[in-house]
Amino acid sequence: MDPADTLADRCAKTAADLTVPALLHRNATEFADLPALTTLDRDDTRTWAELRDEVAELSGGLAEIGLQPGGHMLIMMSSRPEHWLVDLAATHLGAVPSTVYPTLSTDQLRYLALHSGAQVLVLEGATELARWRSILPDLPHLRRIVLVDAAEPDDLTPKTVPLSQVRAIGQAAHQAEPDAFERRWRAIRPEQPVTLLYTSGTTGDPKGVVLSHHNVIYQAVVLEATVSVPDHAPSVAYLPLAHIAERILGIYNPIYRAGHVTICPDPTQLIRALRAIGPPSFFGVPRIWEKMAAGVEAQLATAEPAVRAAFSAASAVALEAYELRAAGQAVPEELAARVAQAEATVLRPLQSTLGLQNMVWAGSGAAPIPVDVLRFLAGLGVDVLEVWGMTETTGTATINTPERFRTGTVGRPNAGMQVRLADDGEILVRGPLVCSGYLRGDGSIEPVVDADGWLATGDVGTIDEDGFLSITDRKKELIITSSGKNISPAHIEGLLRAHPLIGQAVAIGDRRPYVTALIVLDDEVAPLWARARGISDAQLPGLASDPLLLAEIQAAVDAANAKLARPEQVKTFEVLPLAWTPESGELTPTLKLRRRVIVDRYHDSINALYPSAGAA
Repeated sequence: MDPADTLADRCAKTAADLTVPALLHRNATEFADLPALTTLDRDDTRTWAELRDEVAELSGGLAEIGLQPGGHMLIMMSSRPEHWLVDLAATHLGAVPSTVYPTLSTDQLRYLALHSGAQVLVLEGATELARWRSILPDLPHLRRIVLVDAAEPDDLTPKTVPLSQVRAIGQAAHQAEPDAFERRWRAIRPEQPVTLLYTSGTTGDPKGVVLSHHNVIYQAVVLEATVSVPDHAPSVAYLPLAHIAERILGIYNPIYRAGHVTICPDPTQLIRALRAIGPPSFFGVPRIWEKMAAGVEAQLATAEPAVRAAFSAASAVALEAYELRAAGQAVPEELAARVAQAEATVLRPLQSTLGLQNMVWAGSGAAPIPVDVLRFLAGLGVDVLEVWGMTETTGTATINTPERFRTGTVGRPNAGMQVRLADDGEILVRGPLVCSGYLRGDGSIEPVVDADGWLATGDVGTIDEDGFLSITDRKKELIITSSGKNISPAHIEGLLRAHPLIGQAVAIGDRRPYVTALIVLDDEVAPLWARARGISDAQLPGLASDPLLLAEIQAAVDAANAKLARPEQVKTFEVLPLAWTPESGELTPTLKLRRRVIVDRYHDSINALYPSAGAA
């Protein structure tokens, strides 16, 4: 039997009858006193037994205020323990929790609430309630609004109930009917929905992706089988729980592995959290890794020449071994000894400044990451391995592992998953990680697969002779120039972002004679770079027109162009004076580019890059 089939069979058998409530029951029984959930810098650790007790009380309270099995609950809250608790409490009812990004507009919030038919809305406090107030009359299915933090009486509505009261109601209900909690969760089946996640909506209305208990547990099982991380391992949760990666790595995987999650409520404190926890595994979106690499480069730029020379030598040794492993070759004993020496004397202290000194598996996904960044981090002794997937595939569909990886690819299919290419290069996937479907407005579920079970992902890629998948672009985002050349903007943008000064870049050129770019400076690195060079105005608006900085950006563009075919090369660019954020609208909450918004918002700037083409 093929080894991959054997692994897939083992994963399928392990995940077959499990549900999230069943796993939480196991943890509260077998690992009752182990830590489950902590907030960074707070003495609020909950053991598995304590966490489940709170979940049971809140679950009963939510049932009493109108949340029904199969009903939907929207959560708009920052990363804090209450978010985990109410989410799991709804899950134990057989209800479907869904986290809402706080950066969504009022119209988008209304759409999600109406589309989901939400029965209960859980909000953090008065600020969030104020954002929803104008929407509330439009929501016919909404029964109650649960408020986590206290608010002034004038801020409340007739439907508002404090979370503390929900818990008290649940305690009373449990006393009246002690077996109700157990009866409810034991009735839940693996094929039932466990959560509803709305896609970013880069090209239209968000789609509600329905994931089952089997989907999320199979993902946890296959991760355990693929990446050797200790049981009960510590981890850091810093992404929003509306993000599929944090859903898996911050909720479901720790429940399956009985791990210890430390919540980092403020993403700007991520490095400090990693230093404090020293987790053996960590997933970062590309921007996180790019900022880490830029930070180390800035640190080295001001170091003594002897320190820089020592790092250069150590990095070269680590890279030599990395390249051999990436090629599937053994690392000779002599080289392994030199790597160990370089780690101990030079690289480990630098890794510790980032909290990566215990790293067994470091992953990157959600968007392309420049290969130069991967190589720099490998030279630091940290192998960042790309994965690929989407909300519809419950996170990772393909993965690079420490034992088998290839730089510039997103790895091979997870056990049990199949990947093939359509005639036009679109990636198709099939297997147990494919979601149940999209939620329709009437509450039914629309299948996402064809008659043979294949999901068309919208991504375009290639598969090499060893089965490693490479992503070349999004199918709908290909640039087709006026001369008919098909160009991948993501490839160009990744090369540009490899420079530490460049935070974001958008390649322009669809139906245009050549490629240009809009460039946004990194709002942390650029001011440091400017001050180190004596530039008086070190803020982004001033730097956008500074001759010295523009010369550096031109050098970065030239370096990218050297790696591109002539039709792909960036002919000219504009450095914009402001940063892009989800709040400003150019990025989705998962930091993907909203290309349509960018093209509309910077219409005049784009036209100025094509002076001979007129105002197209």
